[in-house]
Amino acid sequence: MENSTAGGIRGLWRSFRRNSMGMVGLVMLLAAIGVAVFAPWIAPYDPEALRQVSIMDIYQPPSPQHWFGTDDAGGDVFTNFLYGARVSLTVGFFASFIAVTIGGLMGLSAGYAGGGTENILMRITDIMLVIPDLPLAVVLVALTKPSLFNIILVIGLLGWTSTARLVRSQTLSVKQRKFVARARAVGAGSPYLIRRHILPLVLPLLVVNTVLVISLAILNESTLSFLGLGDPSAVSWGQMLNFAFTRGAMSAGAWWALVAPGIGIVWVVLACTLLGQGLEQVLNPRLAGHHLSVGKRMVARLSRADTTLPSTADNAAADANTAAAGG
Repeated sequence: MENSTAGGIRGLWRSFRRNSMGMVGLVMLLAAIGVAVFAPWIAPYDPEALRQVSIMDIYQPPSPQHWFGTDDAGGDVFTNFLYGARVSLTVGFFASFIAVTIGGLMGLSAGYAGGGTENILMRITDIMLVIPDLPLAVVLVALTKPSLFNIILVIGLLGWTSTARLVRSQTLSVKQRKFVARARAVGAGSPYLIRRHILPLVLPLLVVNTVLVISLAILNESTLSFLGLGDPSAVSWGQMLNFAFTRGAMSAGAWWALVAPGIGIVWVVLACTLLGQGLEQVLNPRLAGHHLSVGKRMVARLSRADTTLPSTADNAAADANTAAAGG
């Protein structure tokens, strides 16, 4: 069993390595994680160290001393960018874990149980789905003490609805398959069916959805911090944008105070999107007929046709010459 599982993982990795889009997303995400993990060793300055700041240090442009320039407090933007990656990625990973766990349990329970249980769980999901996430998150965070824990909790508790619907749909599809009916006919119980037959076919969808939820969680955290609802004791990319907009970076022409956190957010969201698309193409064989793949096959066929046409024409000319000589 362990050998087959290990062989399956190696096979998936070989397939994934051939997916250029997924590999680019993976490298980009690993680079962002590496920056966050090794921030204390990469950062040229200590963000918590006391320092004397003069008016000449405020909003200094990029230089050899400050690669990304300085902010309104004379702090190094590059140092804040590195440490801000830790906060943004922490919120993204933990909030997505909460959202995917709740959504996965709700969708799996609704899809497998059916009947009244499914109706109740899906009505709860529909109610949460029609409520705008961001305005509700703003209200909840504003009513509570703005802290990293509260932000993670609010984003996680509001971001599970799409996961629940996806998992329910996949569970309903798997539950109707013949091998599940055969296992139930020979006496397999619900825990066994879920663990051995349904969950393995739901997990690929859950993995892909988790990657995409991470990017949404980071965007939501950046939005809350930009609106001034972030943790005041932790600098994130969204909070860097908030400080830049509210403390005169635009009027001072300090574009570097906006570009650095903006690039960080776009980088991680793009990485998660590419990685999610790559994983979906590997884990879902039906995407082999995707329109992009069809286009690639058409180009390959046309290329082969172009290479074969000259040889066909040459053969026809040779046949004509032979016939003329024989006449």
